[in-house]
Amino acid sequence: MKFYNQKFTLDYPVSISPVAEIAGFPVCPGLFDVNGAMCLSDGVNFTIHTHHGTYCELLLFRHREEEPYAVLPFPDAYKIGDVYSMIVFGLNIEEFEYAYRIDGPYQPEKGLLFNKRNILLDPYARAVASQRVWGEKKSGSYLARVVKNTFDWGDAPQSSRELSELIIYELHIRGYTRHESSGVTHRGTFSGLKEKIPYLKELGINAVEMMPVFEFDETMNSRTVDGKVLLEYWGYNSVGFFAPNTSYASSPEYNEEGNELKELIKALHDNGIEVILDVVFNHTAEGNELGPTFCFKGFDNKIYYMLTPNGNYYNFSGCGNTLNCNHPIVQQLILECLRYWTVSYRVDGFRFDLASILGRNEDGSPMNNPPLLRSLAYDPVLSRVKLIAEAWDAGGMYQVGHFPASKRWAEWNGRYRDALRSFLKGDSWEVQAAAWSIAGSGDLYGGYFDDHGDYAGYNSCVNFLTCHDGFTLYDLYSYNQKHNEANGWNNTDGSDDNRSWNCGIEGDTDDPQVLSLRFRMIRNACAVLMCSRGTPMFLAGDEFGNTQYGNNNGYCQDNEISWLDWNLLEKNRDLFEFFKFMIHYRYHHPVIRKKLPDAVCGMDPIHVHDLMAKKESISRDARTFSISFSGYDEEKGHDDIIYISINSHWEDVAITLPALNNRGAWYLSVNTYGDGQGRYFYNENEEVRIDGSFILRPRSVAVFTGRPY
Repeated sequence: MKFYNQKFTLDYPVSISPVAEIAGFPVCPGLFDVNGAMCLSDGVNFTIHTHHGTYCELLLFRHREEEPYAVLPFPDAYKIGDVYSMIVFGLNIEEFEYAYRIDGPYQPEKGLLFNKRNILLDPYARAVASQRVWGEKKSGSYLARVVKNTFDWGDAPQSSRELSELIIYELHIRGYTRHESSGVTHRGTFSGLKEKIPYLKELGINAVEMMPVFEFDETMNSRTVDGKVLLEYWGYNSVGFFAPNTSYASSPEYNEEGNELKELIKALHDNGIEVILDVVFNHTAEGNELGPTFCFKGFDNKIYYMLTPNGNYYNFSGCGNTLNCNHPIVQQLILECLRYWTVSYRVDGFRFDLASILGRNEDGSPMNNPPLLRSLAYDPVLSRVKLIAEAWDAGGMYQVGHFPASKRWAEWNGRYRDALRSFLKGDSWEVQAAAWSIAGSGDLYGGYFDDHGDYAGYNSCVNFLTCHDGFTLYDLYSYNQKHNEANGWNNTDGSDDNRSWNCGIEGDTDDPQVLSLRFRMIRNACAVLMCSRGTPMFLAGDEFGNTQYGNNNGYCQDNEISWLDWNLLEKNRDLFEFFKFMIHYRYHHPVIRKKLPDAVCGMDPIHVHDLMAKKESISRDARTFSISFSGYDEEKGHDDIIYISINSHWEDVAITLPALNNRGAWYLSVNTYGDGQGRYFYNENEEVRIDGSFILRPRSVAVFTGRPY
């Protein structure tokens, strides 16, 4: 070991000099409070920690080589507590990749799996180098790259929109533009989505929820079924939490820090569209006892995963292992990760997959006040980002309506999905749940108004009828049963509780009556969703009738089953125009989105109506009901009133509308049954005045707007 006196100038507010030489590199103790690898002006700082490990060494690799060209053991003097840190001088970050080896006790029955032969990916890696091309298996171990953070975000402020102001559009980065019909240059990539921003603006949504973009291995568990290669297409088996998925970039980025994704996010922001990331902190790609060891298992298996008393893995995720989220070390990792994406990528919100796991104790039991959820809820950096929970897990916890720390967190409203799917297809026994759900699920979220007079459901629930997991909206009304045969599990995978209806014929048909009914049912669903209190979310492609051919679990289908077929946009242009109108209608009527002062006309802020508007309640098996929202729009200077009527019956139904007390009149804005000439909505200057009563046609929805004289 050689010692040095020469000084180096570093981009860090301390004076640092090499004091020794290891494996031919000048080194010195590093920056112990900076996790991961950080580029300095004359070297790189490497910091890593392990509680139960007893020895650590840094491995340096040349690009695409599987054996390290340098191995640098951390001296005892380069360790404080459980943290190893070393600055290596003279490294050019464009010329190497890195990993670690950790030694320690190997006692599987106690959850200790240390093995000095394992090459381990940095848990804080900002870029993963080992799988650059989609679908190509990595040839060796997972390696990390050191990256530069040079992206210029300008001076645009962070979004101040409330969650209730959003219309969320869930999409898969690859599947959105991979089909040849997408018309983009860079199909299936971040840049491909960027090319579609004009379309997103035309549609009118103001938030995209991206399915996982963290580094994942789509070739994990790959197999061939009926001649087709099936991959882990959705991306829910995370490899690295801090790194964007390399194969979603249209060209190799190497040492630039996710610039293509940053350019996409900036372009979306410039066009008024927020970005929500679907994040997976419930499990990792290391799997169970039979899975590989490439990261967390090798650093501290006993800390990062929930283990049974005999050292096996709890499986509350359904994917083999469960992240031990409420251990302080894992809490710190998750908090640092979300802060990183918020600061370095300007992400506006996070949707947490199987979020109930985040509230489990280290032994798997539910916690009353989980420290992780409180930390995220009150963290100053995260104070304005949206936190959305999928409030259940594969271990049986279902917390919709009572997710911990719910005053800060919102939830995917699974009860809304189930109740409205059932009622809209004719299950009259769901009418009470459907009415509550449209009114904002006040029974779940603390009543109509909270202690401050604000509506509880505005920023607490995300309403949806479709998402990536399940039928598309077109398939919801084309199939009575799932058709997942292509997945290779004899159609045993995927949910059997779909609450769908094929409208008389299973699957594809040319029958004009069946097709007419199917598209009417889709319009019904869209109209109800956009007129419901809470935040609406729908699946990309629903707006033009995209199909997955009855597959309700396309997690492994990297093909036409999951890719959006953009040819359907022109084929079903009328449906697209209907979605556009309903999105605009929601924006134009703030009474749907927020509490307004009382209406001058005297109508209640929220009211459920029977066939006769004056009747104050609906029967428990009603097939038709209406909901009114009213308030005074101070900006426009008049009442804002809408009346949505839903007929799930197969016959005409006569309804009456409430009196407006000589303050205005009702106008028909939407009729999903149509006027017989292909018209389903009316712009403000084209609306038809309705005096007193209206005939709701079979299985249809009508939306009326109260306008002042």
